[in-house]
Amino acid sequence: MSAHQYDEGHTVAGWTGFGIATVGTAVAGLGVCLVSGALIVGGLAVVGVSVLVTWALHLSGWGKPPGRRPREEWGMRVRDSSAREGHEECVGCRVAGRRRGRPSTTAVGAGVEAGVGVGAEARVAAEPVAAESGG
Repeated sequence: MSAHQYDEGHTVAGWTGFGIATVGTAVAGLGVCLVSGALIVGGLAVVGVSVLVTWALHLSGWGKPPGRRPREEWGMRVRDSSAREGHEECVGCRVAGRRRGRPSTTAVGAGVEAGVGVGAEARVAAEPVAAESGG
């Protein structure tokens, strides 16, 4: 039984990213104490790597979608089966080009799912196509 009664997002992706980022900030902090630009830059590079590792693990199903999950999915070893389709309101999934709930039969949906831009750029790029075909 869990010590807490809330889904706080304890996931493999989150804890792995946290661990790598902790090492990176420690190296950067050591660089500040030793006045070493190389250690500071190296530590910040490790922090950047932690972001990429966390993102990759999230996309492979070891993260969690935004918001609350059902209680049976709270465990760290529970993999997210909906990660392949992307999560609604998830910045990481949007950046990766994964969209959920978008129609694929219209020109707008086909343009977005084919990877024509991300976010607002995709809507702006796809709107003229829809306006011309609906005209």
